[in-house]
Amino acid sequence: MEIKFLDLQKVNLSHQQEIEQRLLNTFRSGWYLLGNENKIFEQSLSQYLGVQNVIGVANGLDALRLIIRGYVEMGIFQKGDEIIVPANTYIASVLAITDNGLKPVFVEPNPETHNLDGSKIEQSITPKTKAIMTVHLYGQVSFDDDLKNVAQKHQLKIIEDNAQAIGAEYKGTKTGNLGDASGFSFYPGKNLGALGDGGAVSTNDDALAKTIRALANYGSLEKYVNEYQGLNSRLDEIQASVLDTKLQYLDQDNDKRRAIAKRYSTEISNSKIELPQFPKDEKSHVWHLFVIKTKVRKELQDYLLENGIQTIIHYPIPPHQQVCYKEYQDLQFPITEQLCQEVLSIPISQVMTDEEVSFVINALNQF
Repeated sequence: MEIKFLDLQKVNLSHQQEIEQRLLNTFRSGWYLLGNENKIFEQSLSQYLGVQNVIGVANGLDALRLIIRGYVEMGIFQKGDEIIVPANTYIASVLAITDNGLKPVFVEPNPETHNLDGSKIEQSITPKTKAIMTVHLYGQVSFDDDLKNVAQKHQLKIIEDNAQAIGAEYKGTKTGNLGDASGFSFYPGKNLGALGDGGAVSTNDDALAKTIRALANYGSLEKYVNEYQGLNSRLDEIQASVLDTKLQYLDQDNDKRRAIAKRYSTEISNSKIELPQFPKDEKSHVWHLFVIKTKVRKELQDYLLENGIQTIIHYPIPPHQQVCYKEYQDLQFPITEQLCQEVLSIPISQVMTDEEVSFVINALNQF
């Protein structure tokens, strides 16, 4: 048996008829940017999240860049200000900060959840700290009342990097509606994926939303009138139509991922493998990734590949050790660095069959 890490073709073919009809309608409309499909999707996602404003943008990195840039244009952030960010996040979280001339302040994750360790945030706050970027890593909510209280105490914005956890909830509120603003990625492999790049910003701050909408369209709300030195970051009509089609199936797709994660959590039993915790509140995790830990990663990855099972490492090099961030290479984050040596993502998706899940479980148990 051959098991892909993620069978995107199968994911999208499961909605083939509806997607093809929407694409055909979009093609025939003659309107391919900033049109009706984008408006429909923004309204659908806004309603789904329970948030006042959604702005479709070109990709997930731009979503985060635009949130920070919006706060800069509004005079809330200034160049040189600091934003707290998890040390073990994907580099996009950090790029969004530095691209705007702000400084990332790395904080270690909780070794159990891999999410930002809330107990370590306050000691990293300085007079220049203006925000906490919390990353819902692997699909698990990275937010609680303690985080909210620290942010309020120090008058900090909470920016959600929600690239991986669309549909997850904390106390009945969905990610993307927990902080002050949130950035989404619709990269094809996400739980809600486009047929190319795509992203969105969500916020209840009307002034921020208006600023971001202008910034993403060359700095313009009125054609040829430019309030800002903006950029071109727009969600096209084709991607919007695909995303709006797939959004209506997101909750049931996430439920299928949870069911697979539950099987993995209860049926994988191997002393060489450490499993992620299955949360008590099942809705707090949408299992974008199922990430195990092992001291013998290369051997395990090679063994699984020999048995037809694809895996991926998320992520092998932390941001502070990347060549592009040489100024941070003297920093040490032992928890993050150990995770980067031990994590391994195994297949999980809404289109995996019971037989495929059993095959992965058996292979891991026999290693």
